[in-house]
Amino acid sequence: QNMLSLNYESLTSDAGQSFQYKVYNQENPNSNDPNWHYHPEIELVYIDKGSGKKGIGTHLSNYTNGDFIMVGSNLHHMGFTGKFEDGKTEVVVQFLPDFIGTALSKAPELQSILKLFENAKCGLSFEEPIKTRAGEALLGLQYETNFQRFLTLLSVLKLLAAQKPIFLNSSNLEELNNNDQLKRLFNFVKYNFQSEINLKLASEKIGMTIPAFCRYFKKNTGKTFTQFVNEYRVNHAAKLLIETDLDIQSVCYESGFNNFSNFSRFFKLYRKQTPKNFRNMMLKALSE
Repeated sequence: QNMLSLNYESLTSDAGQSFQYKVYNQENPNSNDPNWHYHPEIELVYIDKGSGKKGIGTHLSNYTNGDFIMVGSNLHHMGFTGKFEDGKTEVVVQFLPDFIGTALSKAPELQSILKLFENAKCGLSFEEPIKTRAGEALLGLQYETNFQRFLTLLSVLKLLAAQKPIFLNSSNLEELNNNDQLKRLFNFVKYNFQSEINLKLASEKIGMTIPAFCRYFKKNTGKTFTQFVNEYRVNHAAKLLIETDLDIQSVCYESGFNNFSNFSRFFKLYRKQTPKNFRNMMLKALSE
């Protein structure tokens, strides 16, 4: 059973267009589901000014001067704009990951966009000057023909792909790059994090001695392998705290921690609050 009601939102593209594009303001407020919801479409949201709440995946924060957000396919999130005052405008563009067909995986010019879509599964936020530059381009879509809109959207995606975004949820994907050994290790953690994982097992996976493995992992990811595993477990726990009504003790063991005090300590280290406070905060955000 879900702690948060995660509603599936069914979207349809506008006629003659491979994506959906909407502008919301005081005269035309966004009446879509403000609660947690998800959809297979990737979503770009530009809010030109004002403050509001940003709830994406297991991330919850406030924005104070507008925002530019990218939400990946099937990543659950809240509505971003509650009230439309002081001329605030919100632009929402939604499209399926394959909206340009197979060209995305085949055309070399689009490889960076493919990577952007992968990173968007964590939820991304973009700062100035890109926030305004990409946001203004999306605002201008309303004055363009369908074909021009399509080209503008591609240009915006290419622009975003060249930036260093803020990752709103760490899925431990962003440090993998195209390194096959790291991918192998990531999959090893992904499928075994609920049981005992030690340095000996991990180093054997890629045929290195333990000291060489430790140096290699730290050099390539900026963190120790143990940190990486604990962070992965905490991210999984945060997901369970939001999406299920499992008691906190069960969440601890389901996430691969073998004792509760360890779980609390690491959760607090990575999330800056206790598991209980984290769950209460997310539930409170939902009911507001």
